[in-house]
Amino acid sequence: MQRTKNKAAWNDVGDRLRQLLVAGLSGDEKQYLSFLKKLSEYLRRFFARRLTHFPGDVEDLVQETLLAVHNQRHTYDMDIPLTAWVHAIAKYKFVDFLRARGRQAAMTDPLDENDSIFSESHQIEALEARIDVRKLLEQLPDRYKLPILHIKLQGLSVAETARLTGMSESAVKVGVHRGIKALATKISDPI
Repeated sequence: MQRTKNKAAWNDVGDRLRQLLVAGLSGDEKQYLSFLKKLSEYLRRFFARRLTHFPGDVEDLVQETLLAVHNQRHTYDMDIPLTAWVHAIAKYKFVDFLRARGRQAAMTDPLDENDSIFSESHQIEALEARIDVRKLLEQLPDRYKLPILHIKLQGLSVAETARLTGMSESAVKVGVHRGIKALATKISDPI
């Protein structure tokens, strides 16, 4: 019951943010500034929950995400929920932050000569993980499986994936989003 209530509340927030963005895209600067201000509040909470060990970096990530939203506002597809579009941008900014943080940590962590990077157990775990992901992907329809396979696993761009699969770029983006959502459901549901 609480989850349904939270989802409905989030949909209301998403609808209100979408209205502000659409008004802003139509030239209403005041509405657009209101959109950015309200969005920054949600982003701040989103990143604060994930960066408990790096609270000083929350504001930087909020600003980077707002800048990305602003720079990419022309790519927003009105058929996709605004919350999904913003979440994807925020998620990518978060992953970029973690990658950068990981590189910084790797440059300062001493290497232990007794620690083999290519130990057999790590290779086996990686192989098992790849097999599990492939099995999960095989359960998805092609409209979800192919975009995930090409973009997330092979590193192709949305445009390259669209050309390769014959799907539109919007369909590729939706396929990735819905496919990952379907995979998450499969992973969290008991077999």
